[in-house]
Amino acid sequence: MRTTLKRGIGRAETNGHAPVAPLAVTPMRRYATKRRSRLRLVGKIFVWLLVAALVAAGALAGGFWLYLNHSLAAVQATSPEARAAEKVLDVPVPGRPAVAIVIGYDKRLGKERNNPPRSDTLMLVRVDPDNETISMLSFPRDLVVDIPGCRQQGAFSGRINEAFTACGPRGTLETVKQLTGISVNYMVTVDFRGFTQIVNKVGGVYMDVDRRYFNDNEGLGPGQTYDDIDLHAGYQHLNGKQALDFVRYRHTDSDIYRNARQQEFIKAFKQQVESFWSLRKIPGVVNAITSNVEVGVGGGKALDPEALYGYARLLYELPTGNFHQVQIEGLSAVTGANGAALLAASDGAIDKAVQTFMAPDAAAAEKATAVATGRKPKRTGPAPETVTIEVLNGNGVVGSADEAAFALSKRGYRTVNGGNAERFDYFHTTVSYDPARPNGRAAANAVAQLFGDAELEAASAASPPLETTVRVVVGQTFHGTIAPVPPDTTPKHEPPAVVADRAHAAPLVRRAQRKVDFRVLVPTVREKTSSLDDEEPMRTYRMEGEGAVRLVYRTSTGEYWGIQQTGWSDAPITRGASLVRRADGREYHLYYAGSRLHVVAFEEGGALYWVVNTLLNRLSNETMLALAKGLKPLSRK
Repeated sequence: MRTTLKRGIGRAETNGHAPVAPLAVTPMRRYATKRRSRLRLVGKIFVWLLVAALVAAGALAGGFWLYLNHSLAAVQATSPEARAAEKVLDVPVPGRPAVAIVIGYDKRLGKERNNPPRSDTLMLVRVDPDNETISMLSFPRDLVVDIPGCRQQGAFSGRINEAFTACGPRGTLETVKQLTGISVNYMVTVDFRGFTQIVNKVGGVYMDVDRRYFNDNEGLGPGQTYDDIDLHAGYQHLNGKQALDFVRYRHTDSDIYRNARQQEFIKAFKQQVESFWSLRKIPGVVNAITSNVEVGVGGGKALDPEALYGYARLLYELPTGNFHQVQIEGLSAVTGANGAALLAASDGAIDKAVQTFMAPDAAAAEKATAVATGRKPKRTGPAPETVTIEVLNGNGVVGSADEAAFALSKRGYRTVNGGNAERFDYFHTTVSYDPARPNGRAAANAVAQLFGDAELEAASAASPPLETTVRVVVGQTFHGTIAPVPPDTTPKHEPPAVVADRAHAAPLVRRAQRKVDFRVLVPTVREKTSSLDDEEPMRTYRMEGEGAVRLVYRTSTGEYWGIQQTGWSDAPITRGASLVRRADGREYHLYYAGSRLHVVAFEEGGALYWVVNTLLNRLSNETMLALAKGLKPLSRK
């Protein structure tokens, strides 16, 4: 017997310095890969998929990969602790966003081999195929949290990485779920030895190193040592050990910067995988992965090749500039019982990070660029309050249309419950519109995105007349909620924080010009609190047989940003821009981390130039654009 939901009844009805010169708008450019043979595509996806849940610097990339069935089985959770953790994971829903927790740990060797392993890397990664977004949320290992009881031990408060030491993978998973309230579908654990091996197997990575990193423990006594590291500033090739040293470094900074380096590594590794292809080397990569990676799936199910293939395509094709890097803001330093330096975050800071992570704004880069260049952000569709929606029950579940109408009304839409659809076998929610109505398709598209897997269609002549802007028929995949509203993180417009200063770098640029065979540009402005770094202000070197020049700046707060110039015009870092804009005869490629500009690059005279923000993107978008536009030929007055 059909359930009658009367029209108009239910909750829904009751709710009824000088500014930067404008950049000319050009269409958004997506740098998708060209069509390849299926064998080659699967080979590359297998490697990237392994980086799928997205490496957390210590944790080489997540566990979604599509290679061969025996390869999938080889990383399926088999250890007792991983199998126990699977019981806490939530079952992934086909076609819906998936969240993976990535845990990077190191097994102690030598005198410490009997001690429990430590978790140095902890990250959540969310992949949303419908909105084509990938977001990453890192947790500083010194963050103080409540850890559930385990192994005959009661609940306690401590560093978040103590959850792994005391309680293993399940304890870490339960701690993160309790802290954030986020449902997690996959768990990826990676030994740091695997990190080094896999990076080497794919030929290393090119990374932008923000400053000089050096530490040598020779002659130091016990308890005074940090990991050895010896890296110069600049964009450069790193082998597995160097990459691990870089992403784990925290000698003179903190976990906040370590997390940022880890997220930068993820993007760099993706860029490397895109260019990696060697059938001869694939078995070595497989062996390194299967020896060091373990993947748990919600419900203890086997990894689903078809579902993972969908994630893989998104991960492989999404421009790296469209990755949303989320940090927990407002961390405060606290002192532990034994005098240790710890970090604390308020409930509000955690909630804000979770909201940004779960609902990344796919239009963040577009809106931020519009604001930075003095334009009004372009609306992607009509305002919700101007859109009327008829909601029908197409799944037979009592109250579904009511729930959908109520959820839509909370977003500002004018909704009416239209009762039952002509049948109850709709699997996906369907959103239809009148193609003759202005903004009809745009309105329907915006509504469809709220349902995730909704199908968009133009109303046919055979359908009942459409009296509202949009008609929604709720399907079986609707479970009472729609996508959360992306928080608006667009920075407010502000003047670029720069001062004119052509002379500060001119002597260094002249010296560099004698060593390279491309035209070195001189910065005519600098960020007003910054000066060239005392330790390594400039570095001239070669990469891929071409000259390269790096200028290193240090802000008044002790953070580093840089200007990179090179004759190597195909550097991987410039693949996958978020947006492309034109100004003053140059084509600027903009690479965002959420709504903050991280890199502004352009090509000129066969050479490549870019300005890179601090690790935490402290320079404003307006400042980044002004710095890039301020790069001029040395001879120009």
